[in-house]
Amino acid sequence: MKRMYDAAIALLNDASRIIIIQAENPDGDSLASSLAMEEILGDLDKEVSLYCPVEIPKYLRYVTGWDRVVSEFDTTADLAVILDTSADVLLGKVLATPGARSFLESHPVLVIDHHVTASTLSFSHTMLAGDAVATSELIFGLSRAADWPINPQAAEHMLVALLADSLGLSTQNVSAATYRLAADLTELGARVAVIEERRREFMKKSQEILRYKGQLLSRIEYLLDGKLALVHIPWDDIQTYSDQYNPSVLVLDEMRLVEGVDVAVAIKTYPDGKLTGKLRSNLPVSEMIAGYFGGGGHAYAAGFRVYETYDAIVPELVTAAEGALRETA
Repeated sequence: MKRMYDAAIALLNDASRIIIIQAENPDGDSLASSLAMEEILGDLDKEVSLYCPVEIPKYLRYVTGWDRVVSEFDTTADLAVILDTSADVLLGKVLATPGARSFLESHPVLVIDHHVTASTLSFSHTMLAGDAVATSELIFGLSRAADWPINPQAAEHMLVALLADSLGLSTQNVSAATYRLAADLTELGARVAVIEERRREFMKKSQEILRYKGQLLSRIEYLLDGKLALVHIPWDDIQTYSDQYNPSVLVLDEMRLVEGVDVAVAIKTYPDGKLTGKLRSNLPVSEMIAGYFGGGGHAYAAGFRVYETYDAIVPELVTAAEGALRETA
């Protein structure tokens, strides 16, 4: 780990202008970790731009500073930092941005990712990876290794990321070290109560969204003798509701908490033939199932993207889930 920290520190120390990149599926960890890096590097007098190829979803806008994330790729930077992914498939929109691929192929790239799957990136890069609850855990370790100061706002961002990816420190990969990190971030000025108050305010739903949630719940299918809960979110739904609330996030936790369900999956379909799957599970199988389709993530939360019809993907999903559940039995 020290060797990885040393390589990352050298890259960041040598750079003066840095672009921090999120994938096309931003979540609480990727957003808050990006903002934490911006704070830390800004205090080191680095010029930092925050880039994401898609608009930050509304449900994440409780994270202070979300509006500094832009959709313009800064090709004048001398270092790129990619956070919370090392999968080419999740950077499709980034690589399709004019000038982005040539930049990444011709400039140093640092990838900081806590997922344990092997990198599939199609350009040269330096990895800082580890089996951590959130990417912010690696950023904290990096800052400590480099003896960089962590201001209260950076600490808050890192705690936001930690809480987001651990579902409030409730997932099975949370350890004593996770709680020690939360305590360290609290000592640095982060406050769970402040974060949670903002999050709850942004979690409020309109009457329209609550009615739609009821429709989604009524469309859930139960497969594999009730072990697999599946809901389909077509393009019309995405167009109508996603600006207000991510449809997948609306129902996945309820699906996972149904008696007998081991795996919950929400599948979105797009007019270009793209299909995305978001998984939550009660057993450590999400990453295994997503990996069947070339995706990845965590043992209890993962995702994938393919170009296939919904009718074709469902039996493949059943096969993948059945195999993963058998393997962990």
